[in-house]
Amino acid sequence: MEALEKLAAAITLVEEAKSVPLSASCIIHRKELLAILDQARVALPSDLERATKILREQDRLISDAKLSAENLITEAKEEVESIVAQTEIVAAARKEAKKIIDEVNNESSAQQEEIDAYVDSRLATLEVILNKTLDTITKGRARLAGVDAKSALTELNDKK
Repeated sequence: MEALEKLAAAITLVEEAKSVPLSASCIIHRKELLAILDQARVALPSDLERATKILREQDRLISDAKLSAENLITEAKEEVESIVAQTEIVAAARKEAKKIIDEVNNESSAQQEEIDAYVDSRLATLEVILNKTLDTITKGRARLAGVDAKSALTELNDKK
């Protein structure tokens, strides 16, 4: 800022001025000081205008930053709500899936028990049929064996 530099130069001029003996006064070159102060006065409006522009720009940037921050916060809240909703949906889906799997497992177990009972009853029936068939075969073989023995006895009787 040019005006501040000129004011600093004027202050330096006063500080470095020769003092009047036995007094608080000093000797300053009037034209030199007036020239510096005049330059400061000329530079002051443009410096103030630049400072005002900088302050306006700063205010605009702060306003834009606040708006951007508010938008970011709103988006973040919406995303959090979405994630929470998705988490709840996933949890509900997992719970429902577990329920369905448990029902299927229970139904499967019940059907397996029914199938096992049916197969066992069919095997028991087959066992009974096979046992009767075996008894019939055993009796048939015994008869055949008895016929052979009778035949042999008959043959012996016939030879006598």
